[in-house]
Amino acid sequence: MGQDAWGHSVHNLLRDLPDETPVPEELYDKAKVLDGFYIPPRYPNSHPEGAPFEYYGTLQSDMALKYAREILEFARSEMA
Repeated sequence: MGQDAWGHSVHNLLRDLPDETPVPEELYDKAKVLDGFYIPPRYPNSHPEGAPFEYYGTLQSDMALKYAREILEFARSEMA
C-alpha cells in the first residue's frame, strides 16, 4: 500500500493502515490478543511463577491461530 511496515505489534500494523483501508473493529481486538502472545511465551521471567509453557495450552493456541488466519485473510483481500 505504499507504506513501510515496522514493528511486531499486529494491532499497530492494522492501526497504521491508510484511512482508505477500513479495518473491521473486531480485528483490532483480535490483534491485541495476538500481541499478548509475542513476548510472554518466550521469556521465563514474564510470569509471576512457573515456566511460560504452564500458561499456554490448546485453547490459547487454537484461538491465536484462528485470529491470525482472520487477519491474514483480511490482509490478502485488501492486497488483491
